[in-house]
Amino acid sequence: MAKKRRKQPSVDAIAMLKADHQKVRDLFQAYEGASNLRAKRELAEEACTALEIHTQLEEQVFYPAVNEETNNGPDLVKESFAEHQTVKNLMQELRNMASDTDEFDAMFQELIRHVEHHVEEEESEMFPLAEVELADDMKELTEEMQELKQAIMAS
Repeated sequence: MAKKRRKQPSVDAIAMLKADHQKVRDLFQAYEGASNLRAKRELAEEACTALEIHTQLEEQVFYPAVNEETNNGPDLVKESFAEHQTVKNLMQELRNMASDTDEFDAMFQELIRHVEHHVEEEESEMFPLAEVELADDMKELTEEMQELKQAIMAS
């Protein structure tokens, strides 16, 4: 009896997260290049929304796997959760402030710095660890993350 094969995901969990990182970087770059205040605010909001979705994928699916299934994962995950909280706090402050101020721009620049630092650490430390130590779980992680992302986008 032939085994029914499930469709292989076209990208894995780490590729999904890296694609999110690139999307946010692109939005940051567009923000830097925009001169219109309305465009800047829209780009800032789009970046924050993308970060919120990405954060949920990491916190609900990816980080628990890294935390439970890798040797150095718990320390990396603990630091990443702390960095996420800083980013969430900055995004909340941004949303509560008028976008046509120098203060908004300064705070958005601070958000960019924090996100860039976090992404650099994740891509240089956590992702290589996960690629090796979670290789057997990658298909399942990818499917979970794709389902969660679809659910978030639909809500």
